[in-house]
Amino acid sequence: MPASDGREAPGGRPDAEDLGGGLWSVPVPIPGNPLAYTLVYALESPRGPVLVDAGWEHEDAWDALTAGLAAFGMDVADVHGVVVTHHHPDHAGLAGRVREASGAWIAMHRADAAIVRAFRAMVERDAERAWIADSLRRAGADDGDLAEHPRRRHIDPPAQPDRELEDGDLVDLPARRLRAIWTPGHSPGHLCLHLEDAGRVFTGDHVLPRITPHIGLYPYDRADTDPLGDFLASLERVGDLPADEVLPAHQFRFRGLAARARDIAAHHETRLTELAALLTGEPRTLWRLTAALTWREPWPAMALQSRQMAAAEAAAHLRVLERRGRARRATTDPLTYTTA
Repeated sequence: MPASDGREAPGGRPDAEDLGGGLWSVPVPIPGNPLAYTLVYALESPRGPVLVDAGWEHEDAWDALTAGLAAFGMDVADVHGVVVTHHHPDHAGLAGRVREASGAWIAMHRADAAIVRAFRAMVERDAERAWIADSLRRAGADDGDLAEHPRRRHIDPPAQPDRELEDGDLVDLPARRLRAIWTPGHSPGHLCLHLEDAGRVFTGDHVLPRITPHIGLYPYDRADTDPLGDFLASLERVGDLPADEVLPAHQFRFRGLAARARDIAAHHETRLTELAALLTGEPRTLWRLTAALTWREPWPAMALQSRQMAAAEAAAHLRVLERRGRARRATTDPLTYTTA
């Protein structure tokens, strides 16, 4: 392993880096986002490099990806495939453009492939804004938030993948063993990828070294899924993987996968305790409960998109509390909760 751990250089993102063993790291910028960049990894194969994620769809991101590959003698036109850890735009956004340039396949878990199909259909019907506005209204959003919503710009959906992966599948990476590990939570089809011949694990957004990924319930009142429960179970599973090095999609590489997974699980247990303490016998809207939680910035200062994501996180935690018998959904329109 190189002496560097890929930590951010002061004032900017790290340089593209040769990690040894036919593996390279290319930081791809996310313009206007505090995460700053996505770490795209390139794996050597006899048929051309295979990318783990691709980065945000933006000219600056494309320039960084192509220049980063070129620094190590790789041309984006030679890419054999892109395996996407999950459908979010900072991971899947450039996958379609890579495919156009190279003819590469795009692969992701079938659950996220289904979300991409649904998202693309919603955008084609111009139904996205109405769906979000109705979710906000039923959550109990105030008039100011509802008035702000129409000014938001939607994000174009990612390219539809050519291949759908299942848990345990080997990715098409000739001469290597890259196994898909289904880790739902951050998205329904989130994948970690275990490079079995090198003792390395690509964790996407599932396990990050210093921050916890967004775990949200969409729609807020969806009854047939438990993203936080799935995430906590996935943390236990990925923590058991034999990993000499962890390669996340943001921040920097690290060691100690099991310990970090335990820390993230403990963070969510603390959050569950905080939310349970807000519940009483009187129904309170999801929006009101969310506003009463502790966030990195004060609720009044939050932008609408941050409030939407916060409400989704609160809804995911309430789902776990419901299943543990500590919360009860009182009404669905508006969406309110009480103690069980």
